[in-house]
Amino acid sequence: MYTIVLEKSVIKQLASIHSTDYKKIKSAINDLANNPRRHGYLKLKGREAYRIRVGNYRVIYEVEDKILKIFIITVAHRKDVYE
Repeated sequence: MYTIVLEKSVIKQLASIHSTDYKKIKSAINDLANNPRRHGYLKLKGREAYRIRVGNYRVIYEVEDKILKIFIITVAHRKDVYE
């Protein structure tokens, strides 16, 4: 089982998300602890990161398999996430 580490900026991003979307995102992030490369994940080009879709939001994260940690880098609306 992987340990999930949230960046400080992610905590602020999550605080600004509506509660119904927040619950879905929180559940998806917790599911990553069991399977960081779950169905629907996508490897990003140009960097060692992945993304999952949660409704209109995207969760960008990096996986460190050697130390069993997942670093959540960004959680943002799909129109803003890649800027």
